[in-house]
Amino acid sequence: MKIALAKDLEQDAALARRSRAELCRQQRIFNARNRIIGGDTQAWDIQVHDQRIKEATEKARQETFAAELKQNDKTGCILDDREKRDRKCLCKAINDFQQNCQNPESRREFDLSDPLALKKELPARQSDSDIRNTVSGMQKFMGEDLNFRERKKFQEEQMREWSLQQHREWERARADRKFAEDRHTQARLKFDETASHLQKLESTTRKAVCAAVKEFNKQQAMELAERRKQERRQEQEDNVAEIANLLRGDLLSENPQQAASALGPHRMIPHRWKGMSREQLEGIRLAQRQQIQEKLRLQEEARQRDLDWDRRRVQQARVELLGERQRRREQSEQRRALDRSNLSLAAQQRLQKKHMDELCANQPTGDYFAQFNTQSR
Repeated sequence: MKIALAKDLEQDAALARRSRAELCRQQRIFNARNRIIGGDTQAWDIQVHDQRIKEATEKARQETFAAELKQNDKTGCILDDREKRDRKCLCKAINDFQQNCQNPESRREFDLSDPLALKKELPARQSDSDIRNTVSGMQKFMGEDLNFRERKKFQEEQMREWSLQQHREWERARADRKFAEDRHTQARLKFDETASHLQKLESTTRKAVCAAVKEFNKQQAMELAERRKQERRQEQEDNVAEIANLLRGDLLSENPQQAASALGPHRMIPHRWKGMSREQLEGIRLAQRQQIQEKLRLQEEARQRDLDWDRRRVQQARVELLGERQRRREQSEQRRALDRSNLSLAAQQRLQKKHMDELCANQPTGDYFAQFNTQSR
């Protein structure tokens, strides 16, 4: 069974107190309204009181540390003097013992300080595979081997081969890129040629349709004019035949005065009236001729109006055709400009991406941004 000590309880209480204070501080700090608009005077007083207590505690702690430091310095000085004195006595005893009992010739390590040791020893290395050339011996370093010239020549040859291989790969990549660009250009030219051919076919078709419509309208107008002319001729012939029949008839050859009424000169007796006089007939013929001329004039105006409408329709069709051609040319220019702009933007984006990849080798992840603004401190 775990026993809770007083020290553990005190630490738990202090930890809970600090957690509660941290939560209260987070509520005050993360509340934008209280942080920007107003202040909590009670919290400020508590903070000032805590700060004073903290300063007093820190001052007492510093004074305690200063007293302990002075005592430790004094003890350290005493121990240092004692150590220096003991070391001096020990060194004096060692020197006396060495001078009396340890001569250079009687020592076991005399070969280490022998003046003729270098003359007696073998060379530092006899070959690159000498077993004495250990790592700790530092007798052989990178680039100081005996076959340095052959190795350097081999490295230069290898570097030249690598350079030639890189140059060949670069040439191959440039040829592939040029081939792809040529294919793309040929495809664009083919598309443009197809579009131009389709546009020419459409223009030719429109011209043929317009010509056929114009010819049809002209033929219809001619047929209408011929039919009206025949109708007028037939009507005139009928009128002339009717007039001739009336003039040669028995009714017009009699005296018209016998039909006069006693009620007035403008009144006629119906059963005696045999027809109109020559002057009345002339007046009627004159009115008929005027009507015929008016009708011809109206027909001519209608024909001119129809021709004017046909001409306007043809002109409107021609204007629409020219506008359609202009729009297609503008669209083609816009497509070419857009293609050029897209190619330029793609090149700029590739250069910018390459530059950013070179600058930003290590991209930050979500964990890097998630570690900020989690506490009030």
